[in-house]
Amino acid sequence: MRVLVATGWTQGARETDFDWCVEGELVWVGFPVCERDANNPFGGCGCGRSFSGANSRKATTTARVSDLDMTRDDYVEALRASLDAGGYNPLAASDLADHMLELASDFPEHSVLERLLDYVICRAEVTV
Repeated sequence: MRVLVATGWTQGARETDFDWCVEGELVWVGFPVCERDANNPFGGCGCGRSFSGANSRKATTTARVSDLDMTRDDYVEALRASLDAGGYNPLAASDLADHMLELASDFPEHSVLERLLDYVICRAEVTV
C-alpha cells in the first residue's frame, strides 16, 4: 500500500527545509495551519509547509511515497495512535487515512513531495 513517509531525500534544496522526523516514519497532513503560517508559510513556524511524523510527532518539509506491506486497518491504527498521543481526536484516523492514501496514490513510488498550505506537489521523482 502506498503511503507517505519522512525522508531526507532532497533536503536542503530549499533554504526553508527542515527534517526532524525519523527517516521512514509515517507522516500525515490535514489539520488547520496556524495564523502565522496561513499568512506567510515561509516565515512562520513551518506548519504550513511540513508533514507531521506519526511516531516522533516532529516535522519535515519532505515526504516520500513508499509502498509498505501493511493493510488499511494497520494504517488507520497507526494514525489513530499518533493522533491520540498528540492530543488530537483519534476518531479522525479513518478519514485522515483515506485522505493520505488518496494523496499517496496520486504520485509514483519514490516521489519526494513537498507541501505548501493545502497543496502537496512532487519535488522530485527518485529512481532507486
